[in-house]
Amino acid sequence: MASLLTGAPASAVVGTAAKDGTYAFTAKLDIGGGQRSCSAALVERQWLVTAASCFADSPDQGYKISAGAPKLKTTATIGRADLTRDGGSVVDVVELVPRADRDLVMARLDKPVTDINPAAIGFNAPLPGEDLWASGYGRTKDEWVPDRLHYAKFTLDSVKDTTIGLASKSDEAAVCQGDTGGPTFRDIGGRYELVGIHSMSGHGGCFGSDETQTSKSASDARVDDIAGWVQTVSSRNLLSRANWRNATHMASGYFTGNSANGKRRMDLFVVWKDGSASLYQGADHNDSKYPFSAEHKVADAGSYWKDARAVTGGSFTNSGSDGITVRWASGKLSTYTHVDQNGFHDEKEHAYSDTWKRARLITAGRYTANALRDDLLVLWDDGSTSMYSDTDTNGVRKESQLTKADNGWTNAAQISSGEFTGKKTADLVIRWNDGDTTVFPGVDTAGYHGRTRIRPVDSAWKNAQILTVGSFTAAASRPNDILIRWADGNVSYYPAVDADGTHSEVQLVG
Repeated sequence: MASLLTGAPASAVVGTAAKDGTYAFTAKLDIGGGQRSCSAALVERQWLVTAASCFADSPDQGYKISAGAPKLKTTATIGRADLTRDGGSVVDVVELVPRADRDLVMARLDKPVTDINPAAIGFNAPLPGEDLWASGYGRTKDEWVPDRLHYAKFTLDSVKDTTIGLASKSDEAAVCQGDTGGPTFRDIGGRYELVGIHSMSGHGGCFGSDETQTSKSASDARVDDIAGWVQTVSSRNLLSRANWRNATHMASGYFTGNSANGKRRMDLFVVWKDGSASLYQGADHNDSKYPFSAEHKVADAGSYWKDARAVTGGSFTNSGSDGITVRWASGKLSTYTHVDQNGFHDEKEHAYSDTWKRARLITAGRYTANALRDDLLVLWDDGSTSMYSDTDTNGVRKESQLTKADNGWTNAAQISSGEFTGKKTADLVIRWNDGDTTVFPGVDTAGYHGRTRIRPVDSAWKNAQILTVGSFTAAASRPNDILIRWADGNVSYYPAVDADGTHSEVQLVG
């Protein structure tokens, strides 16, 4: 009969000893200075998922625990396959957020872990017969307290409302004491997707077990059906970790996934004052207060991004994933056709001249009949505006001058493309220096066709330092939202802006 994996102090899965760097998202938990050991999985830079029973007073009597700081001092060692060596991170657990309906708890670390890639959260339901991997720091067949992470392959035996059953794939595969809270996951070409968290086991094959009386079967708490909850909890303090006064550019787009999936909100690309850059991945859950699920550092301090002068996201390749177009201080205009968690891909240089040094603001949007690629709208330093239609990886061409030089337009502080009015083409939103904010509906190669004021002169929006448009409330939402970084470093967005203006504010930071 299966039993809870915790109990006696023990420090992994009976199987293969992991090499350094393998499954680095697996963590070992020391609870109460050696009173109890468990395993866990890093799912965001500052959050682990593990078993609630690890923190229960009497694990054999249930997994119900209270939210808040753990009763016993808890330390997580992450990214160290060999516990006798240095490396990885050793971080205290400072908060527990239990899930009431299963043996699972979110554990917040006192500081982010920046050098280890978290495991992704699997949203796809596991299927009986599916092969999965399991890892942990528990007993092996011949060690009570091993010093190494171990892993083994299992077959998904059953799927229930809150649990999944695992069957060993080989004689060497077993889940033992000390593995509690460790991950069961898919290996998708080197991308690891969390499926379950170790909860109960028959202890077959574990040191000290009676092979004739124990089973190698195991039971995990499911993760796929509560993946949105996991994302919501882990993204609570995601944005507040950054000093947003240091953000110099923001651009929205479907960078880390296909915009046609109809599921995730847009991602947000941010350039910081020191030249570093972050990609905030759009969330799959429905809590509008937490539109992003993870931060990916895609450029380090001192990188070439310190020379960016104007940045916009858009669709330039018909691939379904968006890219980023940049006007650099040198006068170069280029596009990265794809941006994801691993950085920037396939830069295409469009122009390199003193002329493009005059491009003060740029934005990409759906301004022509080509629904597969965005067009580039440029506001020059003399107040004139141009549109480059059919922009792609081969460069900018087909220029249409929309307005001639105009001193009034030199007062434009920010521009961004969006879908607010339901016109056949995209709208242009402009925030002027005096706080006046205007939407020009249905802009096309013929120019501007009316204007609607959504914020009056001398409004609080004169304190908006960066403005970008996207679907942050829900995936592919129409009308779009407006996201703002304010002068005081706060960040907020206005959902579903339409021709009648902004209707509410969701504060993200501050």
